[in-house]
Amino acid sequence: MKDNRSFFEKLTGSQKDEAPEEETDIVAAGDSVNGDEEGQLTVDMYQTPTEIIIKSMVAGVKPEDLDVSITRDEVTIKGKRETEKFVKEGDYFHQELYWGTFSRTINLPSEIIPDEAEAIEKHGLLIIRLPKIDKNRQTRLRVKS
Repeated sequence: MKDNRSFFEKLTGSQKDEAPEEETDIVAAGDSVNGDEEGQLTVDMYQTPTEIIIKSMVAGVKPEDLDVSITRDEVTIKGKRETEKFVKEGDYFHQELYWGTFSRTINLPSEIIPDEAEAIEKHGLLIIRLPKIDKNRQTRLRVKS
């Protein structure tokens, strides 16, 4: 099936105002599921032989406003981007940036070691490094008498 969305629609994840062909459970960024508007963070995720790496743009978010929770098979990133309070709503010509709370839960393709994970933020880019569990690693135990 060919993707006929415009460049902007692909970039933002938005869709044209047409009736969907089939019902889905996908919620776009900023849509409300239960009355709370929360944006969904966009991410890149890839692997190396020893780790899974997740990257996300969090420009304008203070590190103390980010919450990263990790289990052996899942990562949840939550945060809040504060708006400039001195600008009146009627003074905007365009308002396209997302302000407010956001989150993203990512199911990992393989198990990781949560205690050895690290997250750094540099120039608005959040980088999470998750070391993979080496299931082939063996250890010899000494039998005590």
